Amino acid sequence: MQIGTGETTYEWVGGWAQVPDTPASRDGWSHHGAVYTDNNEVIAFHMGDPTMLVFDRDGKLLRSWDTDLNDAHGMALAADDSGQYLWTADPGAKRQANLGYEYPDGPRKGRFVKWSLDGKLMMELARPDISAYESGVYSPTSVTVFEERSGGNGDIWASDGYGESLIHRYSREGEYLSTIDGTEGSAGHFDCPHCVWVDYRHDEPELYIADRGNAQMQVYDLEGNFKRSFGKDFLNTPTAIATHDGLLFVAELRSRITIIDSSDQFVGYLGPDDTAFEREGWPNRRDDDGNLQRPDTLREGVFNSPHGIAADSDGNLYVAEWLIGGRFTKLARV
Repeated sequence: MQIGTGETTYEWVGGWAQVPDTPASRDGWSHHGAVYTDNNEVIAFHMGDPTMLVFDRDGKLLRSWDTDLNDAHGMALAADDSGQYLWTADPGAKRQANLGYEYPDGPRKGRFVKWSLDGKLMMELARPDISAYESGVYSPTSVTVFEERSGGNGDIWASDGYGESLIHRYSREGEYLSTIDGTEGSAGHFDCPHCVWVDYRHDEPELYIADRGNAQMQVYDLEGNFKRSFGKDFLNTPTAIATHDGLLFVAELRSRITIIDSSDQFVGYLGPDDTAFEREGWPNRRDDDGNLQRPDTLREGVFNSPHGIAADSDGNLYVAEWLIGGRFTKLARV
């Protein structure tokens, strides 16, 4: 099945990722990101187990490593003089099947963690010692790096999207530098800044912030100064970002991928389902007893709940959805 039009036409490849069939893969509530490496590998996280999964472009599972994360909710690949590495944002809690898909009791233990691509823990960022966390929640959702190989200084931008809706800036050594909250500009306080991403498409790199609760994108320079916002007329739940050939591909939780050009203008949607989020129990379903189950309305060609997205060097897209058992789809560029 093909979706899209013109140069953004794709073959829908369902069941692409060869995740071993286990109770945890069937019952875990998938809530992760995805990245594509310079080694032509796709990295994602297991639906239920605290395990990183590495696939080739055909979906073959090449290797995995166990972690101490609750989830790799947001994932970012970056490189410096020592090579490539992976950053993960862990919200500090994960819905559990044995709890009726509720979160465990107790405080969230959110984390930003840097890994080598063979699973060695390299760095962890300390939670900023600021007044917002005297009683507030710290629940990270996304992280990005102003890469040195692209002319950056190695700064790390880390989003507390599920906590206090703040974005923190750290040095390449992990030293806390500053915080932005959206009130620096005209677009308002962030409301679940779910994803942060550095855009290198122009001469001056910029920080894109998927301000999901406000249904917009906010754009800052790499010193934390507000520049502009856009998207209120065509975005609904911007959640994750990938890029290829000058285009942005924005995973929107409410059931579509939105394509945006280099001038922040709307291009089109991929696989939209405008009614999915209205179904009882979305992104899952409720059975006759009120229990959450994997939805039985999933079908090829339309999305249910895109949460993570990555693009490879040929423009193929890899989309991870948020639901029980997960759904990890490849859109092969035609």
